Amino acid sequence: MSYMETMQEKMNKAIESLESNLKTIRTGRANPTILDRVEVEYYGSMMPINQLASISVVEGRQLMIKPFDKNMLKEIERSIAMADLGLVPQNDGNVVRIMIPPLTEDRRKSLTKDANKMGEEAKIAVRNIRRDAQNAAKKDKELTEDLKKQTQDDIQKATDEAVKKIDKIVDEKNKDILSV
Repeated sequence: MSYMETMQEKMNKAIESLESNLKTIRTGRANPTILDRVEVEYYGSMMPINQLASISVVEGRQLMIKPFDKNMLKEIERSIAMADLGLVPQNDGNVVRIMIPPLTEDRRKSLTKDANKMGEEAKIAVRNIRRDAQNAAKKDKELTEDLKKQTQDDIQKATDEAVKKIDKIVDEKNKDILSV
């Protein structure tokens, strides 16, 4: 695989990582993905909550978590409370319910800052990938000077496209966060 293909693959992975990180930012609507990073201790090992329970959205503003093993209710409730998501789980003996409160204006602004920070981290990753690809192209003894210049231009074009994609993804998430 050439360094151009490797670079493109790494940039795509950086963008996918950004998208999955942004899914964990809540927008005021109930969305099961906000619990993706919550892990529960299950017989001595940490497991994602979505592997221990079914998570469904009720009435648009409430998440209902129904564990496959009823003995895990307390542990799931505790893990959600400790995950620092600003959510208050309620255990009714059968399921854990989470009311998703509407976001305040200050909280929305804070979440957009978080989204922008994640976008900036993705751009830094893309720029580091670009640097590695440019160094590989410079060291490639098979390339003529003209080909090296063309390769550098291609690398920059791919980087610019990736940065545009990141900006678009972050802008869409910010619109989602700021919409009431």
